[in-house]
Amino acid sequence: MDSKKLAKEIRKDVLLMTSNAGAGHIGSILSITDIVAVLYGKIMNIFPKDPKNPKRDRFILSKGHAGACVYACLAELGFFDKAELENYYSPNGTKLSGHVTHKGNAGVEFSTGSLGHGVSVAVGMALAGKMDKAPYRVFALAGNGECNEGSIWEAVAFASHNKLDNFTLIVDHNKIQSMGDSDKILDMGTYAEKFASFGAYVMEVDGHNHAELATALKTRKRGQPAVVIAHTVKGKGVSFMENNNLYHSACVKGDDLKKALKEIEKQ
Repeated sequence: MDSKKLAKEIRKDVLLMTSNAGAGHIGSILSITDIVAVLYGKIMNIFPKDPKNPKRDRFILSKGHAGACVYACLAELGFFDKAELENYYSPNGTKLSGHVTHKGNAGVEFSTGSLGHGVSVAVGMALAGKMDKAPYRVFALAGNGECNEGSIWEAVAFASHNKLDNFTLIVDHNKIQSMGDSDKILDMGTYAEKFASFGAYVMEVDGHNHAELATALKTRKRGQPAVVIAHTVKGKGVSFMENNNLYHSACVKGDDLKKALKEIEKQ
């Protein structure tokens, strides 16, 4: 599926999923939708009918609270029945928990939610791939607020030391985290300079520009892990949600849901 069409379908899916469930994190979910769509639509080797194929590329969503985006993407690509999305975050029991989980979900590599953990797991997968001389690549997606966690930096230092050029970290840099503007909560300075100082090959892109994303995510620098700083907009695609941190926790219903879906449909 074309990555732009995939992104559009994901956005519609996740608006309905979070609204039906009364679940939060829609702003964070929409922030990463284009990244996920490009990864699955243009970059990664995936096998929807054989999700454990050893040649598959691996993807870890370290910011697990945005898991609805991954579920919707996998359903759109045929990893599981799209009707399952209606059970997202259901109080009556569901495989599709609010934070992404691999249990019973084809295509999900690892359950995440505790921020900072997913990147370390992804680096371990990349090391295993190198040791096995396997062809697959490993991608991890973390939030900018998540980069406050020391484990992120330990993982990148480890990847650099071990020359894991099969590993790419994408930072969803929307400049906002749960309690407000990231630079006011903990100013991390310039991410590009910091990651480069840890030995990574760093690229900065518009995180909603599919061509820029595809070019960066295809890039591999011999002997270095890659870090893609994707400048994004929290709530991207719905005008009244963009850069509005109310939608870190809130969902849309009623007329607001209709308005949001209408805006997405026109894109």
